[in-house]
Amino acid sequence: MKKSLSLLFATSFVFASSLLASVETGAKAPDFTLSDTTGVSHSLSDFAGKYVVLEWTNHHCPFVMKHYGDGDMQALQKSMTEDGVVWLQVVSSAEGKQGYVTAAEGEALRKDKEMLSTAMLLDASGQVGRAYGARTTPHMYLIDPEGTLIYQGAIDSIKSTRQRDIAKAKNYVQAAYDSAQAGEPIADANTVPYGCSVKY
Repeated sequence: MKKSLSLLFATSFVFASSLLASVETGAKAPDFTLSDTTGVSHSLSDFAGKYVVLEWTNHHCPFVMKHYGDGDMQALQKSMTEDGVVWLQVVSSAEGKQGYVTAAEGEALRKDKEMLSTAMLLDASGQVGRAYGARTTPHMYLIDPEGTLIYQGAIDSIKSTRQRDIAKAKNYVQAAYDSAQAGEPIADANTVPYGCSVKY
């Protein structure tokens, strides 16, 4: 019995560790290939030479809804993509879990919310989310043109579901991008993400 419990604990620990696997800031961002809501396949390596934002999302999460409700996330997507940044939303909710979408549902959601990301990628297996250690929605990552992860963490500095807090908060993604563009060190290269747990 004791041996079985030990085995169960060991198995659980390995599973938990795999959920928390992540890449360190300053390291090479793991390459991946995922299909988007239109059926087009994208690999991170396709965007070599460009800044890439990865945004883990779940449209039912109140923290995500905070940023999309009045168009704040859409405005940031528009500003950055117009500057040449590739913005990839990633949905890692497993089938049957909150936030899961089919390709058709995801595409309808993008149109309904007027999302302005480059693409919404579907990661129902959770493989890419686990590779990056994505824990919350939103959970944000910024990758530089050399493929190095230069920021990971929260979207901004105020951990709430209140839309009125957005204007008062420091947007970490924008700040990291601005610093990188200016050739300056990123003041907050790692922050603690906040939001709903990713529904693996």
